[in-house]
Amino acid sequence: MKRIFLSLTALLLLQAQPSDACTSYLVTKGASKDGSAMISYAADSHIRYGELYFRPAKDYPAGAMVSLFDRGTNKPLGQIPQAAHTYSVVGLMNEHQVAIGETTFGGRRELDDTTATIDYGSLMFLALQRAKTAREAIKVMTELVDQYGYYGGGESFSIGDPNEVWILEMTGKGTNWATDKKSKRAYNKDKGALWVAIRIPDGYISAHANQARITTFPLENGKTSISFKNIDKIFNPEVEVVYANDVISYARNKKWFSGADSDFSFSDTYAPVDFGAARFSEFRVWAMFNSASDGMDKYLDYVTGKNLAHRMPLYVKPNRKLSPRDLMGFKRNHLEGTEFDMSKDIGAGPHALPYRWRPMTWKYNGKEYFHERTTATQQTGFSFIAQMRSWLPNAIGGISWFGVDDAASCVYVPFYCGMTRVPECWAEGNGDMLTYSPTSAFWAFNRVSNFAYLRYDVISQDIKKLQKEMEDRNELFAKATDAAAAELYKSNPDEAREYITSFSVDLGNNTVKRWIDFSNYLLVKYIDGNIKKEKDGKFLRNPYGFPASPIQPELPDYWKKTIIDQTGSKFEMVK
Repeated sequence: MKRIFLSLTALLLLQAQPSDACTSYLVTKGASKDGSAMISYAADSHIRYGELYFRPAKDYPAGAMVSLFDRGTNKPLGQIPQAAHTYSVVGLMNEHQVAIGETTFGGRRELDDTTATIDYGSLMFLALQRAKTAREAIKVMTELVDQYGYYGGGESFSIGDPNEVWILEMTGKGTNWATDKKSKRAYNKDKGALWVAIRIPDGYISAHANQARITTFPLENGKTSISFKNIDKIFNPEVEVVYANDVISYARNKKWFSGADSDFSFSDTYAPVDFGAARFSEFRVWAMFNSASDGMDKYLDYVTGKNLAHRMPLYVKPNRKLSPRDLMGFKRNHLEGTEFDMSKDIGAGPHALPYRWRPMTWKYNGKEYFHERTTATQQTGFSFIAQMRSWLPNAIGGISWFGVDDAASCVYVPFYCGMTRVPECWAEGNGDMLTYSPTSAFWAFNRVSNFAYLRYDVISQDIKKLQKEMEDRNELFAKATDAAAAELYKSNPDEAREYITSFSVDLGNNTVKRWIDFSNYLLVKYIDGNIKKEKDGKFLRNPYGFPASPIQPELPDYWKKTIIDQTGSKFEMVK
């Protein structure tokens, strides 16, 4: 998302700007319950609208151009030649089950290139429209930035297909103006990008959350590790690491690194970790690792910002096989079960709210303080778990479990990558961040979540109950649809695609309708701070038809004590 620089000082300087941050998980085939490869993504932004992107496959004439825009601001960046044929893209997964997610780490500001034509968002969509595998996506992305430059700050990309998942970390090379002798035009002499891509070993999981995570890596050996000059060799299965030709020499020239090549660390050089990066970013990676792997407490000193040299590994072995439902749970994490649980301190108020409104850092009596930054956050535009399955035809094998708004209160709906249209409620253009639409999924889910923030301790229980019911159902429906569509695909692939399209469209629209009804139910149940009594899903009435007297739960003792501590005997009853 739009770049964020994570030192406390920088965060304070950026308070007037949208504070965006994303979280991505990667799960290899050998680490999943059913042999799926998975990546996940949360598009966290105070200006990002939640909608399901759709780009149909298309043929273009020779000479066609594609216009590119900065994803963070919509600023026009320029044009590049269009491909002769582009693949269909649903959300951020294409028809070949290639999926891409990202998080922005920013890094050194002097590396930002504002003269380039391609930003991180353009890179993602261009790769999805042009690549059949994760390896081809990496080749497309790195060749594009080599030719047209990389606009903006540092970025971590999750790139997956049915067989592999990769992390690609990239930053620009700044602006070094020179003048062309013939044309007399100024140009950026350092156009291009600095990057490293690593395949996550099978059986392992990884994650990134707004901090570069690749440290040292194997150098070119012609087999498992290659540099960009040999990018065509990326399709050799034994290749596990690819990096920019000058990723080390550039740092030497800038005097940012002077050791042996084998000791070069991408993250420590181009995006050094500070307190904010550890506490606000790496803490989210730790939360995912801690939920799926043993022994992660040993890194608490690092993620709490106390020992920045004690870096976590890029990937870990999980203690169990993971499913999409596990990743949905990780997306909903508020540091529950730890001493940092956001619902437990006084900032949660009387209703145990695990959220803090921005700004995330603040001052009092000359000192700087902060709120925790958890994975689940109020400003999420959309999130997804991309599930890629090698044993099914591509059109059916790829599912984007997609939700809008806060992951803790959304419902993930299965949208197949072979769909030929998307439901109206989730489609682009149905409302925006400044335009309410009564048929929009984003606004329907925001109505519920923002109401829940007022009485989170009780309303969140209703949300979790219905959320589980609907996701249980969606999982069963998807399994049945997989089987039926796979059988139909054998005889008629086009009918199979229409079958999965109709399924996802109907389920998507019905999900929104159910959530709108749910928001009406919550309003009736919790209006004016009361809780209506109910039984078997119906609100209770007295024998004469009037509403039964509502429940009026008392404030928790810790909040009563807070009031008394601040007011003394002001509210004490006089006998």
